[in-house]
Amino acid sequence: MSSIARIAVLGAGSWGTALASLLARNNLEVRLWGRKPEALTPMGAALENRQYLPGIALPGAIAYTTDLPEALTGMDALLVVVPSHAFADTLEMVKPHLPAGLLGLAWATKGFEPGSGDFLHEVADRILGVELPKAVVTGPSFAREVALALPSAVTVHSDDDAFAQSVARSLHGSNFRAYSGNDIRGAELGGAMKNVLAVATGICDGMQLGLNARAGLITRGLNEMLRLNLCLGGRAETIIGLAGLGDLVLTCTGDLSRNRRLGLALGRGTSLPDAVAEIGQVVESVQTADEVMRLAARFDLDLPISSRVQAVLHGETTPADGLKSLLARDQKPEYPPGLGLG
Repeated sequence: MSSIARIAVLGAGSWGTALASLLARNNLEVRLWGRKPEALTPMGAALENRQYLPGIALPGAIAYTTDLPEALTGMDALLVVVPSHAFADTLEMVKPHLPAGLLGLAWATKGFEPGSGDFLHEVADRILGVELPKAVVTGPSFAREVALALPSAVTVHSDDDAFAQSVARSLHGSNFRAYSGNDIRGAELGGAMKNVLAVATGICDGMQLGLNARAGLITRGLNEMLRLNLCLGGRAETIIGLAGLGDLVLTCTGDLSRNRRLGLALGRGTSLPDAVAEIGQVVESVQTADEVMRLAARFDLDLPISSRVQAVLHGETTPADGLKSLLARDQKPEYPPGLGLG
């Protein structure tokens, strides 16, 4: 497969802007598309995303546009970086304007399609067809640190190995490592499910329950992620790698995480609406918890931490009562027999 030289980044929030900056620093021709001229025009003039990445200078080589056909014309690849609830609508807008010779579509969006619960690669296949190569970019990567060119690592998963490697090469640089893999469903599960588990660890820390409790929750949360991925036909190594463990540790321990901050607020006694309003950005875990538990029900799988987070987010239990019910569970082996880790 040819190398990617020209790429359109769709979505000018913190993560889209950070990835556009990374790609421009790697000498790709980058067009950054956003819906709102009142946000994008000042960004291009000041070379700064003052709303989401204040104080960080953006490379001068990025082209900014609110014209989607213009953004897509002549591009080798597309990188979608919008919230999961906007993913399908964005692809529907893209569909009539797909450039000839497009190498493929990648996304750095984490979560499921609201309502259907579909994985995002399933949404992309449904809208754009299965023939177009597709890849997910995921892993432990706070946007602000990537925009500052601090050392980071992600993984790119696709059913098309050549496209995964092409996307990874375009991202890879002196301070940014990009790996590749072919467990796209497992990589997407890790990127979505860690948001639910970050709420749990945030609640734990908000209640000041200590570092032992936080480490236990992260580890047992990883166990839930691993068991669900294996039920879905994914591989254990995906979950113990950057897409699972890496993203889980970052999101559960780093205060730049919106989902951890949501949990901290809930653990301190703040109501859910007030906590979400305080954060001021999309918090994926509120919807993702429902989709994770819907998947678990399909396999009759017990996910005690995720289920308690769902109950807290729906106001069905308090953080304190959710914790009490977790601690009251019977003793059991750490891993069920036949999990297939050997």
